[in-house]
Amino acid sequence: MNVALRLNDEVCRRSYVGLRNSGAAAKARSLLSGVVICLVVFLAAARTFGSAVEQAAVGNDTGNSPNPPVITAKPEQVTVTDGSGSTEIQWDTGNGSMGFVFVTTKDGKPVLFATGPKGSQVVPWIRAGNYFFELSGDSEKRAALASVTVAGIAETQANPQGVLWRGKARWLLVLMLFAIVYVAVYFSSTTALRTTFPAEPTTSPRPLHVTRNLLLGVAAFVCLDGVIFHTKLYVSILAPDSYAGRLAVLTRAEKERPPSGLKEVLVLGDSRMAEGFSSTVADEIGSSAGLKFVSLAEPAASVNTWYYMLREVDPTTRRYRAIVVPYGIGYEPSTADPLRISMTAPLLRYADCFNFASGFRRWPGRFRAFIACILRGSAYQSDVVDFLEHPLARLKNVQQETARMHSREIYEGRDYDLVGTFYDPTTGQVTFAPKLTEAQRQAFRKSLIQPSQSDTEYSLKLQRDWIPRILNRYSNSPTAIVLTPVPRGPFVDLPAFSKGQRTVLPSVIIQRTTFSLPEETFDFLETPEYYFDAFHLNAKGRRRFTEALVAELVGRLGAAQSDARSGLKSELRVK
Repeated sequence: MNVALRLNDEVCRRSYVGLRNSGAAAKARSLLSGVVICLVVFLAAARTFGSAVEQAAVGNDTGNSPNPPVITAKPEQVTVTDGSGSTEIQWDTGNGSMGFVFVTTKDGKPVLFATGPKGSQVVPWIRAGNYFFELSGDSEKRAALASVTVAGIAETQANPQGVLWRGKARWLLVLMLFAIVYVAVYFSSTTALRTTFPAEPTTSPRPLHVTRNLLLGVAAFVCLDGVIFHTKLYVSILAPDSYAGRLAVLTRAEKERPPSGLKEVLVLGDSRMAEGFSSTVADEIGSSAGLKFVSLAEPAASVNTWYYMLREVDPTTRRYRAIVVPYGIGYEPSTADPLRISMTAPLLRYADCFNFASGFRRWPGRFRAFIACILRGSAYQSDVVDFLEHPLARLKNVQQETARMHSREIYEGRDYDLVGTFYDPTTGQVTFAPKLTEAQRQAFRKSLIQPSQSDTEYSLKLQRDWIPRILNRYSNSPTAIVLTPVPRGPFVDLPAFSKGQRTVLPSVIIQRTTFSLPEETFDFLETPEYYFDAFHLNAKGRRRFTEALVAELVGRLGAAQSDARSGLKSELRVK
């Protein structure tokens, strides 16, 4: 919003000065010229930032000290609605060393929340109360680096007067935006104007054209948003550690990857597939059959996001020999709607406004999704603020894209298991193995998610609505669409994931795929030996799952190809 105000103010100032100096200049300074000037300023600033980053990089090579460790929450005060709210935690150790993020509630013990040198993660389970997030340099929480406190404020506890004023302030900002846009377009008029105030006396025979100018102003604002955010201009500098940034980097790298010359198989998925499938192991097994595996599995990505990822990396629908689409019991909290919108934003187009919005169950989420397709900048609000606050650090971080992609490729999974841990479904109590550290135990307790029935049903509805859209997109393509179940977890008695897989997708959808793996294919993995928390495979489970999945694909894809050849020969003989 602030960026738009400054840009429109620049249009107004330049246009008015020109009108006061010369009548001819007033005709030349149209709306288009103002927009062009703004874009030139933006591009010049970007180039300046790029030069500064190169100088900073040189300075770092000469021995500058690393950045200080930091952890932030956006926002730090969360309004809790419908029982929970969400915030985004970002952290950076500053020197590339491993970091451990712990969260502590009132009268509670520290729980391991996330790990990594840097990153960001949305927390959709904030409730009323305080949450203390601390970045530590070791897993035992002995070397504290930075901390931040998140306050969950119940909606009923919020100051009614404050809520009223926030609503008024929001509408005031909207009115100010319209006023500035109108003035900017009005003073960009190509007709002669008075140079003294009032600029347009009430006795003037020339009409003000208020409606026309306001519509032109809105159109100019949309066009400016399109030039900056709907192109690669801003997408190329998205925060690489954000969900949107990771998805943009991942799809861009896959889109630009040259053909391997082999039969390529693309694997989609969320965090369960990101932790469970290894393209490196898959290539070792499938290379003898001429297959190459590519993984676009990304944590927090839902099935509607997969659809737009496929459209981005495979516009012809003929790039891959097969596409593996996982399905299974999951959950999609409505509090994560802003995350899903921001994450998918780099892949959206203007024409997606209705289809994308239909994937959200609540009207606020649908409205946000609709606006994100038209005004892409609305989905990047936090990212834009972060960029304006730390432009040099952002651009330097963007330059490390290759290193991050390499880390993703060589990732082997978590190296510990839950053997000796027991879960009692009647009491909900967990008995841990003595070998587990306190941090690992707390991480497991945190993963014992109890999603609501509506969140689970919403996840199933997304799969039932969007998997057919993927099938429709490839209906006239030689690409095979393969459905695969995912292992449910180490304890199949967990209430959230104990449903049978047959309830996920109706048979009419399964019959439209090239083939679907049986629901019991990965039952052998549903033991504590192969997991590091309640529903993510560890390194050993990652290898076993990949081996089993690739073996099924090699056999079935080979059989399908043989059947196709036999059918073609029979058809030729008949002719």
